[in-house]
Amino acid sequence: MSDKELEGKMDQAKGKVKEGYGKLTDDKSTEAEGKADQAKGKAKEAYGEAKRDVKNALDGDKK
Repeated sequence: MSDKELEGKMDQAKGKVKEGYGKLTDDKSTEAEGKADQAKGKAKEAYGEAKRDVKNALDGDKK
């Protein structure tokens, strides 16, 4: 797992907690921030996966 994938998973977890806290306290702003953090995390994770896939494909061409 790449650093970006790990960062993405952490952002998603942080966002989930923040969203839950926002729902619990009825704070729409915090809830929205949590959802945004989750989306950012998913994007980072996808970027990391794509980067790893490209690297693996290029390394496979060298063999």
